[in-house]
Amino acid sequence: MTDPRWESLAAILIDHSVRLREGQTLLIECFDLPDTALPRILIRNAAARGARALVETRDTRIVRELVRHGSESMMRTWGEIDRQRMDRVDAYLGLRGAWNICELTDVPPDQMDLYNTLYQKPVHFECRITRTRWCVLRLPSASMAQQAGMSTEAFEDLYFKVCTLDYRRMARAMAPLERRMKAADRVHITGPATDLQFSIKDIGVRMCKGDHNLPDGEVFSCPVRESLNGTIQFNTPTLYSGTKFENVRLDFARGKIVKATSNHTSRLNEILDTDPGSRYTGEFALGCNPYILNPLCDTLFDEKISGSLHLTPGQAYETCDNGNRSAVHWDMVLIQRPEWGGGEIWFDGELIRKDGMFVPKDLQPLNPAQLK
Repeated sequence: MTDPRWESLAAILIDHSVRLREGQTLLIECFDLPDTALPRILIRNAAARGARALVETRDTRIVRELVRHGSESMMRTWGEIDRQRMDRVDAYLGLRGAWNICELTDVPPDQMDLYNTLYQKPVHFECRITRTRWCVLRLPSASMAQQAGMSTEAFEDLYFKVCTLDYRRMARAMAPLERRMKAADRVHITGPATDLQFSIKDIGVRMCKGDHNLPDGEVFSCPVRESLNGTIQFNTPTLYSGTKFENVRLDFARGKIVKATSNHTSRLNEILDTDPGSRYTGEFALGCNPYILNPLCDTLFDEKISGSLHLTPGQAYETCDNGNRSAVHWDMVLIQRPEWGGGEIWFDGELIRKDGMFVPKDLQPLNPAQLK
């Protein structure tokens, strides 16, 4: 018997996240799924709404071989073909399992750069994100439970709790933060080894309420491209291109990352040298999902951690655009709750959040006790 929680999740994805309608085409891309229950339910739900579902299943070990051994010509052709398909669909769901989150670790950096530039950028950054209604999510597995340090059953319970919360209620609580960020100019972030200032004036703001990621719970903008000055040190591990980075520290001058260190400093700087835009930023966001408290080394979860913020070297979204373009988009997370070292966020001289808790009265409904 299929777990009924899959039905609830499928309904959110179809009706809330991608808002699928009669006559439309949905592309479901599946990576290393431990269970096919969700895509099967999604196919049925799409058909019931008079829509078309296309499904592709991918094995990351095969993707690894393609990326390791692909020539520039092959990567370009792969990207062109998949972009043509993405151009023809109305909606996209990326269902991501992961038998091994480090599968791409030993892919040579120059090959990863080719893949990011000739496949990821044209297919996803330039087409899927800008032209479709899309949502991406990880699916629970024993491997993911192990990342979280939990039993498989306990992690599944957490997973469905964070993915199927009342996103309409969350949106109402996020609306005042969205308004404040739209009106803000100067942002000041402080904390251990962190003192960073920048502007978000006239860039735009968007709340994320289950329409692009599950789980969700963030409000994002983007720094004015050349406005960042200071230092930020992230306390959350981050996985990028198969390598796990810890204690990433970035020093900014006039918007550019002028110094970057971590446990893999050389590889970190190789990624930041992918193209001219990868040393500038493309996103700034505050996370507020009340059920996500600790990092899983999975961006879709970690960027929503309650009391966190993330700053993103690389590509800016066109909805909140500072003009930065890159094949890189790397969300780096800083948790500011007391047990993680604390910290403050100020907008135009007003204290907005202290040690992970929102301070102004209109933002207090975003604090975990009120949002659950």
